[in-house]
Amino acid sequence: MARIRNFSIIAHIDHGKSTLADRLIQRAGLVEARLFRDQILDSMDLERERGITIKSHTITLPFVDEKGEEFALNLIDTPGHVDFSYEVSRALASCDGVLLLVDASQGVQAQTLSNLYMAMEHELTIIPVINKIDLPSADVEQVKEQMDRELGLDPDLAILCSAKEGTGIEEVLEAIVERIPEPKGSAENPLAALIFDAHYDSFRGVIVSCRLFEGTLRPGDIIRFMSNKAAYKVEEVGVFRLNREPRNILSAGEVGYVISGVKTVSDTRIGDTITLDARPAPAPLPGFKDVKPVVFSSLYPISSEDYQTLVESLDKYKLNDAALVYQKDSSAALGQGFRCGFLGLLHLEIVQERLEREYGQSFIMTVPSVQYQFTLKDEKVITVDNPQYYPDPETIIACAEPYIRAAIIAPDRYMGVIMKLCMERRGINSRFNYPAPGRVEILFDMPLAEVIVDFYDKLKTVTQGYGSFDYELIGYRESQLVKLDILVNGEKVDALSLIVHSDRAREWAVQVCDRLKEEIPRHQFKIAIQGAIGGKIISRSTVNPFRKDVTAKCYGGDITRKRKLLEKQKKGKRKMKMVGSVMIPQGAFVAVLKSKTE
Repeated sequence: MARIRNFSIIAHIDHGKSTLADRLIQRAGLVEARLFRDQILDSMDLERERGITIKSHTITLPFVDEKGEEFALNLIDTPGHVDFSYEVSRALASCDGVLLLVDASQGVQAQTLSNLYMAMEHELTIIPVINKIDLPSADVEQVKEQMDRELGLDPDLAILCSAKEGTGIEEVLEAIVERIPEPKGSAENPLAALIFDAHYDSFRGVIVSCRLFEGTLRPGDIIRFMSNKAAYKVEEVGVFRLNREPRNILSAGEVGYVISGVKTVSDTRIGDTITLDARPAPAPLPGFKDVKPVVFSSLYPISSEDYQTLVESLDKYKLNDAALVYQKDSSAALGQGFRCGFLGLLHLEIVQERLEREYGQSFIMTVPSVQYQFTLKDEKVITVDNPQYYPDPETIIACAEPYIRAAIIAPDRYMGVIMKLCMERRGINSRFNYPAPGRVEILFDMPLAEVIVDFYDKLKTVTQGYGSFDYELIGYRESQLVKLDILVNGEKVDALSLIVHSDRAREWAVQVCDRLKEEIPRHQFKIAIQGAIGGKIISRSTVNPFRKDVTAKCYGGDITRKRKLLEKQKKGKRKMKMVGSVMIPQGAFVAVLKSKTE
């Protein structure tokens, strides 16, 4: 155990985490130059395109120090986005230390702070690393000053490196060996292993990534998951290099994988404890919780014939992503579909893109919403994530919606536009910190519903890309919520209904009506598109009809001839409006989803 070091790299998005991992893998000699590619730990095309880590990866790096002693350095890579903060916390719980990476040109950002606090909660050794020192815009002295003032870390202990150029990599490896403590625990104690990741293999079933805190694990052992009491026989254990390497035994302090015939990722839970069935651990490892979805949206196939293939695609996708929750749903306008729950907006985008790319699905997604709470007259509290289940307004005593605490760090010249944006989104309780000259940290309490659609994009626009954003959920607060219905030709379109704050209802209604007016084709009769709260109409757009000039054949004569023809036409139009149905194209539903972002 004295030769093992378990560590992770934490950083704000785009500060060079994956590139540093690449250099460490190359230095360890795990990959030949001809087989190397950038972001080698990121297996998905989506991760490479966006430059983010979606699924955490683990790799064991062999390292020989100056004295000739061999070490096994276990790099537990973590996702970098706030949506996956629980997975990050479990990965950090498996480590004994972290490399805190800061970009020399951008300095300390919002997620740098939140990641640091998370590492401090787990009492990990923190090694500050200043990356990208080769950039012309790098300002190392200012970053050191920020580390001292904002992070409370000793800037003299910071390691300077350029992951792109490969400079400072030896110093990073030496610091990992010297500063990060060796793992604690004993191989003699009952087995206690923490699950921090799991992925599905079509040949072997679920491959569980775990860190052993106590005991040993061998092929043939009968193991038990402590959260659901499920028992399995171990088929194979081993460590992660670039490929899996089987071993005869895993001992306390090591990080590795377990294959035991688990059929789906949903059967394993991130943060659960593995123990032996015959000799169980006295208590599970701390920190386990069920991850609940935060953002909800409905999926409907574009053609009803594609429903079955969408069912199959979701079932296959669920094998790999236990965080996705879905159940059957139906809409009068769009037919059969699914109501899905996601960890956040990035998770929603990832699921959407992977279903389209990997499974070739085409579908319509409704506007994302959150879970609202309603207190009824009989003092019953119900939770609603779908506008279809909005309770009768007569029975509601109080409404509540989830709030977040948003932390925004940006140059102080953008303070005015950031304040304006947050106030438009019903932000309250603003507080300011000035962590360094020329930089401001703005804290706002905001409703989650105002953030999930396009807040981050708008923030990046108004700050010209310099603003960084992080948030945490802070619970439910009372709010004035109403259900906004959209009526087309007097008929409610259930797929377009929304639960919104009463102050924003009119704005939303006007936006949706105007967008639908552009998308719905003209018919032979006039079509009214209306936004309504209960029986009260709050906005309206009209699609004008095609019209034939019935008076063209009149060459003069009495005006009553023209009036007679026009009255006859008007009666026909009225009759047609009563019996005719409006064809809403599929593109109209997609257009409404984009109505706030364009």
